[in-house]
Amino acid sequence: MSASAKYFQPDVLSRISRLELRARHVVEGFVSGMHKSPYKGFSVEFANHRPYAPGDDIRHIDWRAYAKADRFYIKEYEEETNMRVHILLDCSASMAYPEHPNSDRMNKWDYAATVAASLAHLLVYQQDGVGLTLFDADIVKQLPVSTSRSSLVDFVNVIEAAGPGNKTDMKTVLPRVASQIPRRGMVVVISDLLADVDELVRGLQRFSYGKHDVLILHVLDQDEIEFPFAERTLFEGMEDVDQRVLTDPQSLRRDYLEALEAYLGRIRRACLDNRIDYALLNTGEGMDVALSTFLATRMHRRRATA
Repeated sequence: MSASAKYFQPDVLSRISRLELRARHVVEGFVSGMHKSPYKGFSVEFANHRPYAPGDDIRHIDWRAYAKADRFYIKEYEEETNMRVHILLDCSASMAYPEHPNSDRMNKWDYAATVAASLAHLLVYQQDGVGLTLFDADIVKQLPVSTSRSSLVDFVNVIEAAGPGNKTDMKTVLPRVASQIPRRGMVVVISDLLADVDELVRGLQRFSYGKHDVLILHVLDQDEIEFPFAERTLFEGMEDVDQRVLTDPQSLRRDYLEALEAYLGRIRRACLDNRIDYALLNTGEGMDVALSTFLATRMHRRRATA
């Protein structure tokens, strides 16, 4: 295993108790593992000139242009256009699965929280703005978009103070959040998406109507994807505690996996139809998929608006 790849492993990250430290490890490992990063502040590709204005950093004056035109011009680069990213993190009760993970395993909440914190670190490192919305059946907590590194402390503290504990209500929460974002930006939804697909799509469409770029990071536990249960098992609802089913899981496995594939297919088709980027994250695998998908979406956005 390479030095950078080790940071992506949930069993490694689960041993790090502090979310901030975990997130920093993920980002440092990811960045060091990239052959060439296009995100280097003012060292990225030159875009054009603009006239100097009071308050501009004199380090970015083009002195050759000044020698020719006897006027000050600032070199602009792609990275100077800051992006505003709103991270929507699901803290509903179903995100607590599994409730009693092994020491080398993260539940969906810990995994999703680490992804959210890692994206926040990456964004601020790249001089972009990031805000946070925690939600379940309602908006639990919000932080405004900020480019300040000190805001990362609040970002992480809010997540660490929260935790799964209520039902999900996508049809109510997503339109409400969409109405609170006046400026065009990127919306990243990190959730297990255990909701009615039609209601989910209608909620996501509200962001598309506002011209936002939308990225779905769909977090599922490895058990939910593979259904590895063999012995007679009691299944209990995490958001509906009255749901309890004692059954032989082997007799259900085929039907379950077919239903799961149909459900994922509906979500993927809906995202494709609405130009929403989508990535399925397995808690048993590394977090590089989430960061790579985010960067690819961001680069696509920049090229499309260039």
